[in-house]
Amino acid sequence: MLAIVIAAIFIINVIFGYWRGNTRKFSLQWIAAIHVPVPMAIGLRLWLLGWNWALIPVFVLDFAAGHYAGGRIRQAFLKRGETGLSSWLAGDAFRIIVAGIRSKKLPVAEI
Repeated sequence: MLAIVIAAIFIINVIFGYWRGNTRKFSLQWIAAIHVPVPMAIGLRLWLLGWNWALIPVFVLDFAAGHYAGGRIRQAFLKRGETGLSSWLAGDAFRIIVAGIRSKKLPVAEI
């Protein structure tokens, strides 16, 4: 169960890290991108695992790793020359994949 919660929190934070990568530092959106997933992560952890002080460092690192990975995904898209990126990871990934299929060239992740 612990692995499922860690994976879910990581995925949630990848999405928010991608959003954070498209905002101006210390703006309202930047602050929201960092803080909105916190109640989700805490709620998921409490609901499935209960309270345990020893796991807090694990989840803080998981949170930070997800944000870092989301920002790196955005940087990889920009490095590939993708234009018109939004703050929505799923939408951008879908658009890039569809464009790759149409041009008969599938995208390759460069993270």
